[in-house]
Amino acid sequence: MTQDPKSSAPQRLNARNEIADRSLRPADFADFVGQDRTVERLKIMAGAARKRGEALGHVLLSGPPGLGKTTIAMILGQEMGSNIRVTSGPVIEKAGDLAGLLTSLEPRDILFIDEIHRVPRAVEEYLYSAMEDFRIDIMIDQGPNARSVSLKLPPFTLVGATTRTGLLSAPLRSRFVLQTRLDYYSKVNLAQIVARNASLLSFEIDGTCAGEIAGRARGTPRIANNLLRFVRDFAQQRGEGRVSMDAVREALQMLEIDTDGLDEMDRKILVCMAQNYGGGPVGFGTVAVAVGEDLQTIEEVHEPYLIAEGYIQRTAQGRVLTNSGWQKVGLAHAPTGDNSQI
Repeated sequence: MTQDPKSSAPQRLNARNEIADRSLRPADFADFVGQDRTVERLKIMAGAARKRGEALGHVLLSGPPGLGKTTIAMILGQEMGSNIRVTSGPVIEKAGDLAGLLTSLEPRDILFIDEIHRVPRAVEEYLYSAMEDFRIDIMIDQGPNARSVSLKLPPFTLVGATTRTGLLSAPLRSRFVLQTRLDYYSKVNLAQIVARNASLLSFEIDGTCAGEIAGRARGTPRIANNLLRFVRDFAQQRGEGRVSMDAVREALQMLEIDTDGLDEMDRKILVCMAQNYGGGPVGFGTVAVAVGEDLQTIEEVHEPYLIAEGYIQRTAQGRVLTNSGWQKVGLAHAPTGDNSQI
């Protein structure tokens, strides 16, 4: 049966994006910018493991999305000279799925599980013995014929990545030799990443333009890379192929991203809190309905940055605007007597 060309277009587009993302990822720690404390810890662990000829200890990488958890896992595979198997928590639905992954590993291989907090709790328990004793016990048959079979595993490394460490059970967390958190990047580090990746994308960008993109990237390399690609496309179509400061600013204005990195929804949230609820306190469930956005999206995508930049604050009664939040919506001060003046 002939496949409809249109039906394969999204798959082709996703494949191209994935290849582009891989091409921008640093291949080793020497090219990796930022996250100095995490990188130093991992260098020590990887170097010692190589000297002993052993598998690297299990590593848990946590932090907001887009900060390089997958990239670091890939670099660890390169540093250790090991194969790396990549999967994600939602894909591992039952114990058999996990057993298939683990039994296919070779000695010193790395198993990378993205969003590991989404592994079902019943399946997660099989990881305990796998991580600690390099064996997995699975049940064969059911009822009177049920029996447990112990499968020996080669020494391997589990690298888990999560955006929500609190959802991992304590027994699983305790089995990771290193638990390290990735923080938002400084504008200086992001500017270095933008300049490097512009070179990999085969176009030139000066330090001032790179700094402008970095300043609006919310401390996140993935966002910086997305902005960089749009700026390149804008310059090719509207800027005669040259990435100037005017082209950068016009491109980012078209994306409705302001000089502080806030997008249209960020501003809607702040304006809604100021105009509709006097700056708070107000629950984000109410705000989500008012701005027409999903609550989970607001809490996981928008709220962390707004809190980190000091525009809103969490209280026991709800979220409130800070002075910076009021200034961002165009008011120097909250109304007299408003409890958001904190």
